[in-house]
Amino acid sequence: MREFEKIKRLPPYVFAVVNQLKMELRHAGEDIIDFGMGNPDQPTPKHIVEKLCEAAQDGRNHRYSVSKGIIGLRKAICHWYKTKFNVDLDPETEAIVTIGSKEGLAHLAVAITSPGDLILTPNPAYPIHPYGFIIAGADIRHIPMGPGRDYIEEITSAVRDSWPRPKILIVNFPSNPTGEVVDLAFYQKIVDFAKEHELIVISDIAYAEITFDDYVCPSIMQAEGAKDVAVEFYSLSKTYNMPGWRIGFMVGNKDVVAALGKIKSYLDYGTFQPLQIAACAALNGPQDCVHEIRQMYQSRRDVLVQGLHKMGWMVESPKAGMFVWAEIPDEFKSMGSLEFSKNLLKEAGVAVSPGVGFGEYGDHYVRIALIENEHRTRQALRGIRQFLHAGAST
Repeated sequence: MREFEKIKRLPPYVFAVVNQLKMELRHAGEDIIDFGMGNPDQPTPKHIVEKLCEAAQDGRNHRYSVSKGIIGLRKAICHWYKTKFNVDLDPETEAIVTIGSKEGLAHLAVAITSPGDLILTPNPAYPIHPYGFIIAGADIRHIPMGPGRDYIEEITSAVRDSWPRPKILIVNFPSNPTGEVVDLAFYQKIVDFAKEHELIVISDIAYAEITFDDYVCPSIMQAEGAKDVAVEFYSLSKTYNMPGWRIGFMVGNKDVVAALGKIKSYLDYGTFQPLQIAACAALNGPQDCVHEIRQMYQSRRDVLVQGLHKMGWMVESPKAGMFVWAEIPDEFKSMGSLEFSKNLLKEAGVAVSPGVGFGEYGDHYVRIALIENEHRTRQALRGIRQFLHAGAST
């Protein structure tokens, strides 16, 4: 059997174990309530779909698009940043459209890293953050995240103790999977630190609009001097229920934007133009739908968290994102997150993501996605309660 070095650098996909068991149980007729993948369950708002249909009727939009995105969408991106963050961006040089933020991160890794470059990534982390760079041939230094840890101090230690010196720092807030949030003062410290140590900062704010309890998500672009060292990714997937559309973008430092643009000119022609035109309608159009989506996730969060608290599982209530990052109850910790998830699936009919899939520092946690309605969530809570009580009594 042939072996390929880049593929050998990728560990077994932990989530595939749970997904395989989930499919086996469903084929056996079991009703599985799936909190695994962060896949929005609601349709895209009507006015965005209508703009897609209208644009798709125009044959001129059926040709190849442009790899960096149509100018109308890049202008809409810059207008969105001005409206939300009061940040001025040049649509020609400081904004670029990607085929989802995941593709953008992977292509950027190819564009700006060389074999042996050292990248600082959070742990736990959304898998593309470390593995996009591993695939590109870079080396990874994990920055632990979690209760009682000072992220700035962890980064400082990593830079001090690493050789060669790190080239890139990745930050992701609101965090997937942990839901951790930061303020603008944090980003100013990151920018100042990056300048001092000649780092490129890549910020991912995919969940910037899914916020609760009056929390307002900042952008690193609001920090003084951010454009000198930083770029930022965003995705329309969660904000507008558009995950399958594959529309995202990156803004910030001109040199990094240009590098991604050059790589994309070789690798893709951009996404289907009617999708980009509809994305303009999303960013420029009425934002009532965003408020409704935000309220839906907050309501689901409250039902889930309150229900878990009532049964004694005292999880943290996130201020943003579409996940609850739940520390496994003490009596189950010894089995680890993968075995806990498998047992929860088999015994309670509830699928969650094992925390170890996001890095070794996540192995005492599971990620629960807020992708089921409140009725199904309450149904899941009944199964979880029975599972926990049965486990605690054995």
